[in-house]
Amino acid sequence: MAIMEFPKDMKWGAATAAYQIEGAAFKDGKGLSIWDTFSHTPGKVLNGDNGDVAIDSYHRYEEDIQLMKELGIDTYRFSVSWPRIFPDGSGEINQKGLEFYHNFVDALLANGIEPMCTLYHWDLPQTLQDTGGWGNRETVDAFADYAELMFKEFNGKIKNWITINEPWCVSFLSNFIGIHAPGKQDLQLATTISHHLLLAHGKAVTRFRESAIEGGIGYAPNVEWLEPFSNKQEDIDACNRGMGFLMEWFFDPVFKGSYPKFMIDWFEKKGVTLQIEEGDMEIINQPIDFLGINYYTGSVGRYKKDEDLFDLERIDIGFEKTDFDWFIYPEGFYRVLTKIKDQYGAVPIYITENGACYNDEVENGRVRDQRRIEYLKQHLTALKRSIDYGVNIKGYLTWSLLDNFEWAEGYDKRFGIIHVDFNTLERTKKDSYYWYKQTISNGWFDMFY
Repeated sequence: MAIMEFPKDMKWGAATAAYQIEGAAFKDGKGLSIWDTFSHTPGKVLNGDNGDVAIDSYHRYEEDIQLMKELGIDTYRFSVSWPRIFPDGSGEINQKGLEFYHNFVDALLANGIEPMCTLYHWDLPQTLQDTGGWGNRETVDAFADYAELMFKEFNGKIKNWITINEPWCVSFLSNFIGIHAPGKQDLQLATTISHHLLLAHGKAVTRFRESAIEGGIGYAPNVEWLEPFSNKQEDIDACNRGMGFLMEWFFDPVFKGSYPKFMIDWFEKKGVTLQIEEGDMEIINQPIDFLGINYYTGSVGRYKKDEDLFDLERIDIGFEKTDFDWFIYPEGFYRVLTKIKDQYGAVPIYITENGACYNDEVENGRVRDQRRIEYLKQHLTALKRSIDYGVNIKGYLTWSLLDNFEWAEGYDKRFGIIHVDFNTLERTKKDSYYWYKQTISNGWFDMFY
């Protein structure tokens, strides 16, 4: 036996995002988001899929909450659709949108589930994108106003708030690589946006403190681990740049009040300058109550000139892969978490996303997704190791509760522990659901059972 036992007070949960599950994209006064626009643009999303209906959680949330209750989770991380609250990004409030989230949060609380709310999980109001989106500093202030409204509206109901989900994806994936909405390919723009996102986070934290809101606030960057292929300095440096792109670039300003010099120097070599106004870093560098960490994958890397932005080549050395073709590297999860503790101290951490894409289907009423169970076992074992190292883990939330709209991949990739038939929208609990339920109930699992 290899028992992995977790602290009694550790929270267990699951996570989703509004555009991926809600549907009702044009109902009850909701405004257009950049994902409404992007998904309806030919060639942007696999198979021409969109989130118009998604898995219709807007109308089926009571059913989904019952599935959560049976699962036994303590907390559920969801996101609010900004244009469902402010159809134009600012100005007039859509009361029907607020009413929906009040009803939803009340239903969670009535079933003993603590809501964890993400304010921004990528669905920027299209009207703000039309005036420059996150590249326009006015969007930062619009976000702060939206955040303040939500804080005051749900004070006492929602105790844990996340400002921005995966700022790397919002900035570089969406505005440099161009895979996600709005699909720009401009390194200078993406770098500017990365700063504006951190500024928006900081301004939201300021409004949270000024409003004396009950609870805590943080943000949720995505991270990965890159293990150098050799002990050559050029391999080590390439991997540090690759990780710094996700970690130090988005961590140092919040925790240290400055951007990492090695990354600034590299961006300058690429002709990119960062425009920081007076007072920006003080706004960003404020204490937060917890850090959200999203981890899925890692790999081995080595130096290769002009391979990518950082002269970094990712090497396939035989790691198993998920059905998203992502390497499975649980050791990287442990290394990332211990690096965070060593560099930034014992900040309270929620694992706000961790999971795997496996496209197992229903057969005879059952989804046998043993590969997902093995992935969860391996990563929870790494999490247990990090706890024993001294990492201050407060909770673990798996991604995702339900199969859903997977952004640019449409409905082609399944991350859920609950299967959704995308034609009928029928929900079916997977084997991983039952395994996770048992783990939550016990507070431990046997690695080899």
